[in-house]
Amino acid sequence: MLCLDVNTADPFFNLATEEFLLRNSEEEYFMLWQSTPIVVTGKHQNALSEINYRFIQESGIPVARRLTGGGTVFHDQGNVNFTFIRKGEPGKLVDFKAFVQPVLLFLNSLGVEAQEGIKHEILVNGMKVSGNAEHIYKNRVLHHGTLLFNSDLKRLNESIRHEKGKYTDKAVQSNRGKVINLLDCLPKRMSLEEFKKSLFNYILNHTGGRPFIPDDLQKQSILKLANEKYKSWDWIYGWSPDYLFTNDYHHNDLQITISLNTHRGYITQCNLGTNNMELDNLCKLSSILIGEPHEETRVRELLIKAGMVKIINDQKEFHELIYAFF
Repeated sequence: MLCLDVNTADPFFNLATEEFLLRNSEEEYFMLWQSTPIVVTGKHQNALSEINYRFIQESGIPVARRLTGGGTVFHDQGNVNFTFIRKGEPGKLVDFKAFVQPVLLFLNSLGVEAQEGIKHEILVNGMKVSGNAEHIYKNRVLHHGTLLFNSDLKRLNESIRHEKGKYTDKAVQSNRGKVINLLDCLPKRMSLEEFKKSLFNYILNHTGGRPFIPDDLQKQSILKLANEKYKSWDWIYGWSPDYLFTNDYHHNDLQITISLNTHRGYITQCNLGTNNMELDNLCKLSSILIGEPHEETRVRELLIKAGMVKIINDQKEFHELIYAFF
């Protein structure tokens, strides 16, 4: 097994590295990596419904979509991610226990009483420190998981807190639960770098692996995949299953109801209603939103084009109207 201790915290590059190694090699791999703050949704999720949209926008936290299924997670540099890529027999590739077990044994070796949960998460004191997911490609499986070591749990919880009732879809829903940092569970304190080094060496010895670094040509291919796929709106938001979005906006005596149907992130139907019968701009806006991406910059442009900024006549409230569309 080739073992890669990634030296970049670029989440898009790291997610692309996983896919590149899975699809373009017959080798088996272990990756240990970290990310700058980001929310990462599962492949089959509705990204907008899984996030606290206002909070991440105002906090400058981006969103990514990964290759595997499962629920939405928050990464920062207090979180350590691990990835296994292995070969196997068709029909026997999905085996969460086989990949979770060495991580459990490592945590136990540190004096942490960790257990595997019913959703293949790793629990300590009944609280979650790791979520795990898998993806199958031909005769190969990609398994990865998170390890909360010293993450900003307040920011984590706020980023993936979502408002129920606005989105109706058949997307995979996240399995949310109480989380805890491993740092608070260790009988003997250690730094994050010490933890990473210990885990890397444990897996290196456990698998009989050897260190690996992608060459320049591989890095160029990974960067291309990161830029063209993982950073693209069509992958992050457009890959979401079809959904119905409904919400209400109130300002003084004005009330606007919003109803949007989407396909691949693009608005296919739009119905905007109001208690102000003279507000004919909404009819125009309903029409011009159809065929457009359900995306903030474009929605803002079209609201301005329809004259809504003049009707609201308050920049702060106009911004509230924008948020009402998400």
